[in-house]
Amino acid sequence: MFKGSLVALITPMTKDGKLDERAFQDFVAWQVAEGTQGLIPVGTTGESPTLSHEEHQRVVELCVEAASGKVPVIAGAGSNSTAEAVALTHHAKEAGADAALIVTPYYNKPTQEGMYLHFKTIADSVDLPIVIYNIPPRSVIDMSVETMARLAKHPNIIGVKDATANLARPLHTRAACGSDFCQLSGEDHTALAFLAAGGAGCISVTANIAPRLCREMHDAWADGRVKDAMAIQDRLVPVHDAMFCETSPGPVKYAASLLGKGSDFCRLPMAPIADASRERVRAAMAGAGLLN
Repeated sequence: MFKGSLVALITPMTKDGKLDERAFQDFVAWQVAEGTQGLIPVGTTGESPTLSHEEHQRVVELCVEAASGKVPVIAGAGSNSTAEAVALTHHAKEAGADAALIVTPYYNKPTQEGMYLHFKTIADSVDLPIVIYNIPPRSVIDMSVETMARLAKHPNIIGVKDATANLARPLHTRAACGSDFCQLSGEDHTALAFLAAGGAGCISVTANIAPRLCREMHDAWADGRVKDAMAIQDRLVPVHDAMFCETSPGPVKYAASLLGKGSDFCRLPMAPIADASRERVRAAMAGAGLLN
């Protein structure tokens, strides 16, 4: 259903911390024009933990409007409260999103059965395709392949954003969930290797600032031009490194600001990135040809 280069969108804000709606919609339009194949608003990269419910919903609405049906929108709708995740997923459907991205419940540390019941409750409540977001470094918990296979039997649960960086995982997931289960990498460094292991694409942070290059890399792979894809990968590795030299989305929002795509403001507790990190981001972008 979803494939290729997808972007975990930043949420541009003004210097006083308000949503910059015009900058966000201009950014979405630029992503579409540059070839991005899927848009993911209000994920972690979009600072969902510090958005109010009203702001969260507004960003989804703005994204759907700006995308104009040209590419799919997978709205972030996760929470460590099942009832809250149900409500956000309902809104995503009402707003016209094509799917919802639901993160494994953070902080609560549910068991595998708890995770199964959490996702099943959401999928039973809202008739919208759901992509599971498994990111142990941020959520503390790791959904097992066995639990994912149980959930894959639900008609509304159609895939996973896998941010484990474990390249054996997509092989086991494919065996357990079937080849139709949509596997998307959630880790830029492993995008090509994930494709080789049966993945369909990548939900990328780097695509915020290098959308065309990311799309070209996926196109090269799909066309069987492996050397071309690897050459782009090599070009982007320093950029991937720089995007995570501090906690995301600090570096990528600063990088986007260098391209004139909104300010580098992040809401507390995210601090402005250090001067050394700014230099690293700038150097990586220049090295990849993203800055003149």
